[in-house]
Amino acid sequence: MNWDDGMTIGQYFSEAAAKWPHEDCLIFPDHRHSYQSLHQAAFRRAGSFKAMGVGKGDHVGLLMANCPAYIECLLGLQWLGAVVVPVNARYKAEELAYVIDNAQLSVVMTHDLISEYADFGGLLDAAGALTELESLKYRVMFGTPRVGFMSEAEFDRLADDVSEHQLNDALQGVSDQAPAIMMYTSGTTAHPKGCPMHHEMLVKNGMNMNRSRYFLTEADRFWAPLPMFHMASILPMLCCFDAGAALLSMLHVDAGESLEMMERERVTIAFPSFPTITSALIAHPDFAKRDLTAIRRLNNVAPPDVLRQFQAAFPQAVQTGAYGLTEAGGVIAFNHPDEPLDTRVLTCGKPMPGLEAKIMNPETLEACPSGEAGEIWLKGYAVFKGYFKSPDKNAEAFSDGWFRTGDLGVMTESGEIEFHGRIKDMLKVGGENVAAIEIESLLSRHPAVKLAQVIGVADARLFEVACAYIECHEDQSVEPEALISFCQGKIASFKIPRHVRIVKEWPMSTTKVQKFVLRQWFEAEAKE
Repeated sequence: MNWDDGMTIGQYFSEAAAKWPHEDCLIFPDHRHSYQSLHQAAFRRAGSFKAMGVGKGDHVGLLMANCPAYIECLLGLQWLGAVVVPVNARYKAEELAYVIDNAQLSVVMTHDLISEYADFGGLLDAAGALTELESLKYRVMFGTPRVGFMSEAEFDRLADDVSEHQLNDALQGVSDQAPAIMMYTSGTTAHPKGCPMHHEMLVKNGMNMNRSRYFLTEADRFWAPLPMFHMASILPMLCCFDAGAALLSMLHVDAGESLEMMERERVTIAFPSFPTITSALIAHPDFAKRDLTAIRRLNNVAPPDVLRQFQAAFPQAVQTGAYGLTEAGGVIAFNHPDEPLDTRVLTCGKPMPGLEAKIMNPETLEACPSGEAGEIWLKGYAVFKGYFKSPDKNAEAFSDGWFRTGDLGVMTESGEIEFHGRIKDMLKVGGENVAAIEIESLLSRHPAVKLAQVIGVADARLFEVACAYIECHEDQSVEPEALISFCQGKIASFKIPRHVRIVKEWPMSTTKVQKFVLRQWFEAEAKE
């Protein structure tokens, strides 16, 4: 597969299926697809969608937990030039109604698997009760039939009326510059924004991830368990297609089941990405019993001390991190496995080939020298073309062809990116700028702390002070006063949290804690 060919996802996957037809492609605990069988299944799904009238530019929502049908539908829609809209399975009815209406979804695919998130059929009914959802023509229910939904059997029969010739013609008519997938951003401050990603940026990012950082072969088993409505699942899949490797996923992440799967399938690449998942694996009683020696690569994004702990727990593997965002096709920088440990835990690595990053002062718009913090700006093939139906936001987000990420970062002298959090996560304590991530990193070093999130709250004297929300490891606890004492002498006194709150659950978007909700919690508490 040639980097310069300008392929669509449909063409990219078809070439992979022709090259490695009998290799494992998609593995779930209770189901597996070879490249050939997944290609056949996706082709049939494409026929059903075409018979429905779905075509170039139409938006189709996938509201599902991880399952083979999710990938079958996602790939099938690529043949037709339709735009896949992966819907966050954690949405409530009001959020779902907003996305259906904003994205103008004509079809929503769902299933009856009651996952950790929701009863999706009931959720769609509730969303429909809030607004008319005028664009929505079909709701398809896989599994047990439900009133008001097209059944899986009905949907499948539609493919009988569509020829292979019709589908191949449709595939040839799709441009690599056309949108393929539209993810909605996390919505940590307001309604989520649609991010259309075109075929070229996604295919090239998958190739680049493999050829410049992961170096897969058809023998590799790539465990990427995150929700498929997140790029941390979609990008690894595209990476695997470049090498004939297998992607491993599961309905929802369970530590014990994950460890069993890793051992049984001889997983070589583990891509948990978030420290809560990796910590749960390490803390599970089966961790020491399972043979995980096949794992040679581990990906996580976490504070440096936490990454060192993960590296120690997986001594046979190389722990690497990454920097990215949906607007840039998922990831733009990965650590290289040959980098020394300090580089791999302190930085996110260099931008991949064909991508550029620079650090700019967000106020003066002047370039920052190496080692100085500023806003991360991006340019290159993987940067999207703009938010969906959001001209005002696009005018703010782009400057002379560069995308302004809103992320705070540093560029080292050798070109690696250090991620220092969101610019909006900067606190102003008595006139001093304080990065929330600095305090979070320190708190994460306490043995009882599983996750720390820091927000700024109003203070009469200092204008703003730090408030830390803390989740403890299972069977552990810590008093707020003890955490404040833990910080003393390790960071400047004005950075130490003045308030600490212990929580058991977080207000979540796709994969991020919604800090604006934490602020609402604090403000409501202050009024009591």
